[in-house]
Amino acid sequence: MSELLIKNAQTVLTMDTARRELHGADILIRDGEIIDLGVGLSTTGRVVDAAGCVVTPGLVNTHHHLYQSLTRAVPGGQDALLFGWLKTLYPIWSRFGPEEMFISAKTGLAELALSGCTMTSDHLYLFPNGARLDDTIAAAQEVGLRFHPTRGAMSIGESDGGLPPDSLVEAERAILENSIRVVDQFHDASANAMLRVGIAPCSPFSVSRELMRDAAILARDKGVMLHTHLAENDEDIAYSLEKFGCRPGQYAQDLGWVGDDVWHAHCVKLDGAEIDLFAATRTGVAHCPCSNCRLGSGIAPIRAMRDAKVPVGLGVDGSASNDAGNLIGEARQAMLLQRVAGGADAMSAREALEIATRGGAQVLGRGDECGQLRKGFRADIAIWDVSGIESAGSWDPAALLLAGPTRVRDLFVEGQDVVRDGHFAKFDLAATVEKQNSLARKLADDL
Repeated sequence: MSELLIKNAQTVLTMDTARRELHGADILIRDGEIIDLGVGLSTTGRVVDAAGCVVTPGLVNTHHHLYQSLTRAVPGGQDALLFGWLKTLYPIWSRFGPEEMFISAKTGLAELALSGCTMTSDHLYLFPNGARLDDTIAAAQEVGLRFHPTRGAMSIGESDGGLPPDSLVEAERAILENSIRVVDQFHDASANAMLRVGIAPCSPFSVSRELMRDAAILARDKGVMLHTHLAENDEDIAYSLEKFGCRPGQYAQDLGWVGDDVWHAHCVKLDGAEIDLFAATRTGVAHCPCSNCRLGSGIAPIRAMRDAKVPVGLGVDGSASNDAGNLIGEARQAMLLQRVAGGADAMSAREALEIATRGGAQVLGRGDECGQLRKGFRADIAIWDVSGIESAGSWDPAALLLAGPTRVRDLFVEGQDVVRDGHFAKFDLAATVEKQNSLARKLADDL
C-alpha cells in the first residue's frame, strides 16, 4: 500500500457534482485512488506541499494525431484550408516509419503532460513503412499518461476518388483484421485501465460507407468506442452532400455512428437538427478550437451543444494543424471563441475548464472514475503554481484560463509522478526533443 498526501493547496477545483472549490485543502491518495479531501489530513507516506498552488483534475484530451508533431509549420501548408493542407502533408507522412511514430508520439505526449493533461486519445489513421499502433502505445507507456489510442484507417485513395494518395490507403479487410488484433492485444476494459483502444476510420472522405458500417459493428462486438472526423468545415459538408446525398449527421446516423460509445472530432458545421440528434443519442464531440482557427474552419457551436446536453470535450488535434499541443491553452481558446461568437458571458473560465476535465472524461467513457477530484476517483491530478508572474496581481487565481500558468508544476496519473517540479519523472525530455528535431530535419532534407 502506498500513500500520497497533497497538502495545503491554495485552491482545489474539484469539478465534482457540486463544483466545490476547497481552500487550504489536502488530498489523500492511496494506491492510485483519491481517499479523502479536506483540511488537516495526515499520512505516513509521501507529502507534496501545494502551498501557493491551484489543484485541478488532470485535463483530458479527446482528439489528437500525435505523429503530426514531426511536421509543425510545414511551408506550403501554413495557409491552406483542410483539403489543401492534407494534400501538402500526405507525401511527407508517407515517409514515416516506426521510429518516427514512436518519437513523435513521445514528444506530443510530453507536451500534453506539461500542459496538465493526464489522459489522451490519439487518432492514428496511416501506417506507412511498417508503422503500427503499437509504436504510439509504447511511447505512452514511457511517458506515463492514461492512453486511449484508436486504430484509424484510410481505404479510398486518389485513384478511387478519395483525398489521400494510394500509397497511404489499406485494403478494408486488412484494416478490420488489424483492428481486431490491436483490440485483442491491448484493450483493457477493466476499471482504472491505463490503456483502452478504439476503432476510428479516418473520415467520410477517406473510407467507404461499407467500412464505416463494418467498423461500427466490429466495435460493438468488441465493446470498444468509435471515433472519426465529422462536419469539420464547409468542404466537408459539400463532400457529404455531393457523395452521399445527405448532411454528416444523417450519414452518421445511417451507418450506426451515434450513441454514447461514439465521439466525433470537430463538428464545426453541425446544424440544429444534428445537435439535437447528438444530444438525444449522447454522441460525444471533440472540440478543437485552435486547429479550427488555424485551418479557417470556423467556430463550432459549443454553446448550443452544451445547452442541449451534448457531451463535449476538448482536443488539441494534430500538431501539424495546431501547431501546438497545449491543452490548457486549448481550453482558454475554447472560452474566447465562444465569447467572440456569443458575447462576453457566453462561456466562463470555469466552464471551459470543466469541459477540459470532466467533459473530456465523459466523452471517452471514463466519467465515472476520471475528470473529477472526489473520493473513489482515480488520482489523475494537475498542480499549478500560481505564485509566479503569470498570476501576479490576479484576484482569482482559480480562474486559471484568465490569468495563470500554462505549464504544470506537478502531474500525477494513477497517483504516480509524471511531472515533478516541472521535470519528467520517467524519461529524458531533452534527449527526446533532440531526436525529434533530427528526424524532422531529415524529413525536410529529403523533400
